[in-house]
Formats: sequence, structure tokens, C-alpha cells
Amino acid sequence: MALVNQIVPGITINIDDEIFRVESCVKIAGTKGSAFIKTKLRNLMTDEVIEKNFKPNQEIKEVSLLEHTIEYLYPDGSGYLFLDIDNLENVIVSQKVLNEKINFLKEGIRVKAYFYGDSVFSIELPIFLELMVVKTDSSDGKLSVSNTTKEVILETGAKINVPLFIEVGDVVKIDTSTNEFIQRV
Repeated sequence: MALVNQIVPGITINIDDEIFRVESCVKIAGTKGSAFIKTKLRNLMTDEVIEKNFKPNQEIKEVSLLEHTIEYLYPDGSGYLFLDIDNLENVIVSQKVLNEKINFLKEGIRVKAYFYGDSVFSIELPIFLELMVVKTDSSDGKLSVSNTTKEVILETGAKINVPLFIEVGDVVKIDTSTNEFIQRV
């Protein structure tokens, strides 16, 4: 346990069995009332940012996270199977933890996994991935100023918008944080 007035941005805390990373914290001196600490917290399961106020002497539970590099193998009945590169053990990650990141998983992709105890509660994809286009939107050949992109489906099942010159079989570089096309490789 730690006191709230000891927290700094970047530490990880447990509130009501949810894991949060402190994004920012500011001590507010009260003129009529008592002082408090205003924080912005990122829920590491949902990636949602919330604001929460604490009393200066309130206790919080600081948690330590283990970061491992894991490699995606294949979908398993109860989740998705990864290989922990550090200790060569199999790790099953649930669909709830992966959320929309499932759309960018391809055999052999290495991701950062954050462990709390023995379970993975969050993963971080590489910022850029190179994936092959397997299906393109059928454009009717009508070009206009308004339709400068088309939707394609990548080998992992992800759907993104790309310029009109991208065809099936092309390998494209994408930004996984914004789901945007960067360039043709």
C-alpha cells in the first residue's frame, strides 16, 4: 500500500480489482475545503481514460507488472495461444484481453504482454505491421474527388482503407494504433 500523495505518472495501481496506469496527477489546494489529488488514469484492460480524485492521505494499492515478449501461434478453443519467448512456456490469452487487436494477429508476430500474477491482462502490438491484401472492395471504376480510398481485407481479417492503386497480393504497412495505411511495401 502507498499513499496517494506519493503517486507519480507511470505507476500502476489497483482500484476495485481493475488495473490502471497513472497518466497524470496534480495536487489541488482547497481554499474552503480540504486539498485533493486529481488524477487521470488509463484502464489497462479497456484502454479507457478516467479522471479520479483522491484525498491526500488515502491509501492505494500499487501493483508491479511483468512485461514479457510473446509470439502468436494460433487460435485455441479457449482463447489464443502464444509462446512466451522468455521462458518458452505456452500462454493462453482470452479474446476479452485481445479485443480488436485480434484483427492484426498473424502467426509469428511478437507482442508485449503485461502480466499481473500468472495471467495476461493486456498486450501491446508492434506499432507497424506489414500485411498482405487478400480482398479489395469492388469499385465500379467511377473515380471522383470524394472516393480516393477503398476498403480492403488483410490476411489477418482486418479491414482498412487504402489508396485506389492497392490490389490483391500487395503487402501494405499499417499503423496498428490508428488502423491506417502507411505505404505499400
